[in-house]
Amino acid sequence: MDEGEREGEPILLIHGFASNAATNWVDPLWVRTLTQDGRRVIAIDNRGHGQSEKLYEPERYGAPEMARDSVRLLDHLGIDKVDVLGYSMGARIAAFLTFADPERVRSVIFGGLGIHMVRGMVGAGPLAAALEAPKLEDVTNQTARSFRIFAEQTKSDLKALSACMRGPREKVPASRLGQIGVPVLVAVGSKDVIGGSGLALAELIPNAQFLEITGRDHMKAVGDAQFKQGVLSFLASRP
Repeated sequence: MDEGEREGEPILLIHGFASNAATNWVDPLWVRTLTQDGRRVIAIDNRGHGQSEKLYEPERYGAPEMARDSVRLLDHLGIDKVDVLGYSMGARIAAFLTFADPERVRSVIFGGLGIHMVRGMVGAGPLAAALEAPKLEDVTNQTARSFRIFAEQTKSDLKALSACMRGPREKVPASRLGQIGVPVLVAVGSKDVIGGSGLALAELIPNAQFLEITGRDHMKAVGDAQFKQGVLSFLASRP
């Protein structure tokens, strides 16, 4: 997806697990909000998601490799430098993109993922098992069940998502977060138990700003007006 004015400052949007560019960014009006702000909006369907190819080998879903997919897209579009907004799994991918290609990143926004970026999120085993279950009724773990419901709502390929969840799951070292030199905004819902404390993550990153999306959990924070306004203010104030 490539929307907005070509001369506008580009921002790359990276969606979360079991979602896609349309569900994560179009439906909650992110694309409209950012293009109306004069920005060029680029969004990708991560491998195994949305309209991208469905891969069934877990080893092909490493976050560093998925980050390189985004860099390849920027190369294809001839874009040298972007702001990056990632949500949940997309935030994790955005971190690896920033580590590997800091010169391509003007600023980065970690949405929906707090200290669990470092500590690890919901167990991959229960989530993968929920996606592999013959039917929803077989899933008893409530968090895993919520992801299964969401995956069905987005008409995702459950087998591809299971492979993604069983992938390498590389950890994000706190030491590497401490070396990030670009402006950072961490935005997490106050009721987000999946992403963990956003403030705790922000404290690991030099000069990072923290935005608490009050009253919102992991799923409902995505389209919240506080989140959008916070991002617009951050982008307007960063160098």
